[in-house]
Amino acid sequence: MTEPDFLLFASDAEILALWGVALLVVAGTCSLMERRRLKRTQINQVGWVPWTGLFVMFAVLGGGMLAVSVPAIMQG
Repeated sequence: MTEPDFLLFASDAEILALWGVALLVVAGTCSLMERRRLKRTQINQVGWVPWTGLFVMFAVLGGGMLAVSVPAIMQG
């Protein structure tokens, strides 16, 4: 499998930033799923996935990756 052209000459900081953005998108999805779970009409069928915990985990990881990578991107 080959890399896409925009990743061929990407620095480590740019790749880390892309992963950070991807994790923040997943965190947003977890937030939407938690909101959907809370608005359910039949409270007995809420499910078992800990959306809030997953949101916090992905948001912290994604934010940390962006915080580390953005200064390196701004210098280069």
